[in-house]
Amino acid sequence: MDHIFGTGDFRYEAVPDWGRLPAGWSLKEVAAVAVDSQDRVYAFSRGEHPVCVFDRDGQFLTSWGEGLFSRAHGLHMGPDDILWCTDDGDHTVRKCTLDGRVLLTIGLPDRPAPFMSGQPFNRCTHTALSPEGDIYVSDGYGNAAVHKYSPEGKHLFSWGRPGMEPGEFNLPHNIVCDDAGLVYVADRESHRVQIFDGKGQYQGQWTNVHRPCSLFLGKGACPCCYVGELGPQLPVNKAFPNLGPRVSVLDMQGKVLSRFGELGGGPGQFWSPHGLCVDSRGDLYVAEVSFTAYPRYHDGKAPPPEGVRCLQKYRRVPA
Repeated sequence: MDHIFGTGDFRYEAVPDWGRLPAGWSLKEVAAVAVDSQDRVYAFSRGEHPVCVFDRDGQFLTSWGEGLFSRAHGLHMGPDDILWCTDDGDHTVRKCTLDGRVLLTIGLPDRPAPFMSGQPFNRCTHTALSPEGDIYVSDGYGNAAVHKYSPEGKHLFSWGRPGMEPGEFNLPHNIVCDDAGLVYVADRESHRVQIFDGKGQYQGQWTNVHRPCSLFLGKGACPCCYVGELGPQLPVNKAFPNLGPRVSVLDMQGKVLSRFGELGGGPGQFWSPHGLCVDSRGDLYVAEVSFTAYPRYHDGKAPPPEGVRCLQKYRRVPA
């Protein structure tokens, strides 16, 4: 039991060395991860092979996206097994089949909107789908906005501006939508998840999270929200305990059901949980931008070790 992480109904054991790549390949770092209806796992990485596909046991199946993406950032699996790939390097969202065929591109490649203009996009971060198939895009690095599109890719409206008040954002980094149409935005540097209706009207917020970076909504009669939280990075507080990096499981009122994680490269530890998802059996996959994060915790002087871990699987343990 010493290697069981989490509490209550959400307890996990680490699966060591999950995700075997062909000889000589490297993910470098994984920005996001998604699973399809057959529990195949899609790692959206910043290596030479942007989308690497594994079976649930970690066996490599295929890759695609070479030459297509500028900088992998967000990945969302639609209910129809369609992938929504957010590229913050060229300011686009691409709708792709599971074998990499591009069906729709939203945004103009390499033509960002003006900084903090509220217009789409300036380094967009993630996508979500409404129950009707509308598309939400969080636009966080060069903007402080959420944009809503029709299923065909027509811009409907946007909301948000820089700030700390309800409906304002300080780096909207991830976004999900529940079956009732409510929209949850990881307002990362405000340490909160804001909740909106489908018209962008503020409904509430969760504030018991630290730099929420990634969100995933579980399915079923009693859904929950999985949150990947980043740790502190200021010189004065980056060694503080009990702040992450970690993974938390919250009910839909924001109550913590389970939480585990601390800084490091061992089991139950993280460098930077930038993306996460859960498969049909409740197993958890965590994507980390470890190559970027590692030097920040070593005074910027230590380069990341070769092959620093950037993708983990945690098998759910029955309560």
